[in-house]
Amino acid sequence: MVSRILAAAAILSGALVSQTPQPSAPAIFQNPIPRDQLQFLNQFDGAPSNDLINNKQFRKLLRGVLPDCVFHYGWDMPLSAAIDKAIKGSPLPVRIRAGRYVMVAGRMGPWLGGRGFVWMDMQDGIALGGFYFHPTNGEPTPALNIFSKQVKEDTLAMSQLPAAFAEDLWQSRVRPVVTRYFITGDKRKILLEHDEDYCTPPAGAIPPGAALPGTPMPPLAVCQQMNADAADIDLIAAYYLEQTNHATNATAWMIDPDATAWIQARNNTCAAGPNPLGCRIVMTRERVHLILRRRIALRPLVHR
Repeated sequence: MVSRILAAAAILSGALVSQTPQPSAPAIFQNPIPRDQLQFLNQFDGAPSNDLINNKQFRKLLRGVLPDCVFHYGWDMPLSAAIDKAIKGSPLPVRIRAGRYVMVAGRMGPWLGGRGFVWMDMQDGIALGGFYFHPTNGEPTPALNIFSKQVKEDTLAMSQLPAAFAEDLWQSRVRPVVTRYFITGDKRKILLEHDEDYCTPPAGAIPPGAALPGTPMPPLAVCQQMNADAADIDLIAAYYLEQTNHATNATAWMIDPDATAWIQARNNTCAAGPNPLGCRIVMTRERVHLILRRRIALRPLVHR
């Protein structure tokens, strides 16, 4: 089953590449970077990512992208240091797609399978960084952390980020179903929720058969299992974030007894119905939203 799910993920990641014109930047992005400050990036198209990550103009841009917070990559360090460790020395070429979308990426960090990248839209002046690795501090693993100073939301789902960013992310060898967080400009780690439906490609996307001739649509059971796995991953991540007060460098080894009890009750409830997997997906997503709402309700009290 695992190999079938991974194969389906590969099919879907290719199938979800949009062929429609990209919309303007989502409203969640604040303080866009002026276009004239980004045009110098064009000269680095195809150059090693190491060249750009060491460029003084690019370093200045990074200061406006990376939240000024502590990040746990093996040990506590500034988030900017973690990105440097993952990208500096990278021979991977800088990619500029459609004349506007820039991807600067590291091949492999020094430990824990760390891979970092920075993505920018030169037209809309928005920027996102990412860091994927296998943490050993008690949090769910592997984990993908997306971050930007330009975003200061309390909750966030993948559909709220630019579609072009999602396309480039899936092409960078990051699995579609993985623990995902977003580190905001408020220096808080929040859940980046899976709101994709892996059984239904979005409007404007190429159907799998067209993207990969001769490749059939993944069996319903496979894509539904992906949806269920994504919901479960979001649930565990939501509990972890609640337990650690959304810290960007938290360590937590305890298993939340509330989570364990609820999961057991969910499994018992869904096992008695006609569609156990569908029931599990719906109940889990509802539980995730409940955890997120109660955390938002408590936030003013925490910051008094």
